[in-house]
Amino acid sequence: MIESPLTPSAEAVTALVLEVFRLNGRLLAAGDRLVEGLGLTSARWQVLGAIALGGIPQPVAHLARSMGLNRQGVQRIVNELAGDGIVAFHDNPHHRRAKLVVMTGKGQAAYEAATKLQRPWVEALANGLAAEKVSDCLRLVETLRHRLEAEADQEP
Repeated sequence: MIESPLTPSAEAVTALVLEVFRLNGRLLAAGDRLVEGLGLTSARWQVLGAIALGGIPQPVAHLARSMGLNRQGVQRIVNELAGDGIVAFHDNPHHRRAKLVVMTGKGQAAYEAATKLQRPWVEALANGLAAEKVSDCLRLVETLRHRLEAEADQEP
């Protein structure tokens, strides 16, 4: 059976997905290099960012959901961060077993130091790019993520 060719939009999305995979690998490698002197990795930095941007202490499952990652992987990183004194666990009044994850002073200092390193790096990366085009790209990537999330929510 011969399959019909993809629509132009589906071909474009396939190319975009493949490029996002390549971009993700490059971003992780660049992030690792950027924060290695702080005792962080891209994964640890990403978890710290989720904690910082979350606004309130959250359990690992909520952090993982906000990051689009699985709970087990985030739990492993959070446990490593706790072992290094970068985060701590607090009691959760809503759930006895799902502790809340909070940044310690050491974690806040590491996150702030990473943010300071990131600023000139991202300015250089953004140099010459039109903010409107970047915003258009962001909206497209968000739309694809929302569709994937909706699809996942439909799974049994």
